[in-house]
Amino acid sequence: MGDYDMVVVGGGSAGLTAARIAGRLGARTLLVERDRLGGDCLWTGCVPSKALLHAAADVHAARRVGAYGLASRDGPVELRSVMAQVHRAIAVVAPHDSAEALRPLGVEVKHGAAYFTGPRSLTVNGTAIGFRYALLATGSIPTLPPVPGLNEAEPLTSHTVWDLEDLPERLVVMGGGPTGCELAQAFARLGSRVTIVEAVDRLLPREEPGVSRLLRQRLEDEGIAVLTGFTAERVSGGAVHGAGRELPFDRLLVTTGSASSSGGLGLADAGVVLGKRGHVRVDSRLRTTNHRVYAAGDITRQSASTHLAGAQAAVAVVDALLGVRRRIEYLAVPVVTFTDPEVARVGLTEAQARTQYGNRVRVRELDHGLVDRAVADGRTDGFTRLVLGPRGRIVGATVVAPRAGETIAHLATAVRLHWTPSRYAATIHPYPTYADGPWNAALAEVYDQIASPRMHRITGALLGVRRQVRR
Repeated sequence: MGDYDMVVVGGGSAGLTAARIAGRLGARTLLVERDRLGGDCLWTGCVPSKALLHAAADVHAARRVGAYGLASRDGPVELRSVMAQVHRAIAVVAPHDSAEALRPLGVEVKHGAAYFTGPRSLTVNGTAIGFRYALLATGSIPTLPPVPGLNEAEPLTSHTVWDLEDLPERLVVMGGGPTGCELAQAFARLGSRVTIVEAVDRLLPREEPGVSRLLRQRLEDEGIAVLTGFTAERVSGGAVHGAGRELPFDRLLVTTGSASSSGGLGLADAGVVLGKRGHVRVDSRLRTTNHRVYAAGDITRQSASTHLAGAQAAVAVVDALLGVRRRIEYLAVPVVTFTDPEVARVGLTEAQARTQYGNRVRVRELDHGLVDRAVADGRTDGFTRLVLGPRGRIVGATVVAPRAGETIAHLATAVRLHWTPSRYAATIHPYPTYADGPWNAALAEVYDQIASPRMHRITGALLGVRRQVRR
């Protein structure tokens, strides 16, 4: 039996990060992956989706060049050409996540199915392996809602949509969360007639209500039919039926949810307990019920993003191998929906803050009509919102704008370090950029404080003293 300091099961974002850190620490490390290294992020998530969105944005821009006296073109694109660019992007990134890239770090890679045979042992392709610690990082898989006829319609998911070769003339997207909204907008820009349906009463229901209204308007302006509060009752005859309506499609894309990929691992034999939804239960240190086995990423249902999965993996490996405990500030983890405009949020929404802090919450919102870069770009449809909690500290923020995902980073620092708007505004931001939105929102809060009666009394007294001293 080969013994390892750390065995990582799953070669996606969390697993790769864990293996790299363990290797750099000098631990004898094994990474086990049953499919391709890189995980969902490389093959079916972050990389392909952003490449598709970029191509769709280029097409969208090309359709509008008539405003500058150039000939514009309508009609659908050749999807094979778009997907070729998507796969080229994947091919460029893939070597970074390969076994060859891990080897110099001292990480051994085995391809095959891992199966736990005890609290400190597992097998890979029939080979028995012992470990001091293990990390579960097998991610999640898309799931289909229990709609009659849905399986028979052979719907696309976020995993299989990348195999499309021909652009569907009519595309129905089930699910108005981040993935559904991103892909709906992309395919509409490429030339599909898109309908997006969502069971609750608004798109992106976890975001601020103003975000949902703005994004719905933007999608509708681009020709997408948006149906919220729509419950699919059945799928038959090439159409989705519900609420007395029939939505015909050439292809159906389902983005309504996912489930932790925890099956077939022998976790019961390892003493690892699962939650009701199949996720691995972990404590604050990311230990499972077997404290020799940790878990990170989607399998825990505490992470739905690559950046958080990687952070969890780093915390778990350092805790296991070195006994050094680090805490993840989950409230300060930003989330981004890469529609156009992008939607970026960190911390609490206004509703969440009021539930926690009551009437001690204030909101500062800045319309991007007051952001010069947005005016110059003709993109004044966005906004910045700061949620202020007790003692005026920033407990949440939302930015809706081009490149909002980059703009949110400094606000994540503000939430993590419990900054006030004054502390945030003390950092000079470059002009003219979309970062002016958060900065000017913070400055507006500072200016209001300066204009308060109390501050007027203080500044008035100081001015009076200065006038007497320096006549």
